[in-house]
Amino acid sequence: MQHVAHAVVQLAYDPGITPNEGGLPGLSVLKKVMGSVNLFGIIAVVGALAVSAGIWAWGHQSGGHQAEANGKKGVLVSAGAALLLGAANGIVAFFSTLGSQVH
Repeated sequence: MQHVAHAVVQLAYDPGITPNEGGLPGLSVLKKVMGSVNLFGIIAVVGALAVSAGIWAWGHQSGGHQAEANGKKGVLVSAGAALLLGAANGIVAFFSTLGSQVH
């Protein structure tokens, strides 16, 4: 019984699972879909940035302080979204590597 308990405890510490690139069929299709979703997000952010900048400028010129503030927020949110979308692969790779070092 103690041997089984030791095996279960050892399994809890190291299940021996690592990412396997060829494990599932359709992985290349999934990669292409995620790349397309990322590109769609970047294109949407470009549009959001342009609209937000326009609202910011319009609010500034017309004296609409609320519109100006919302335009500024939109520009900052768009810039942050662009940063995260562009860095998505690096962020996931960083934390995946960091997670694999936990023992």
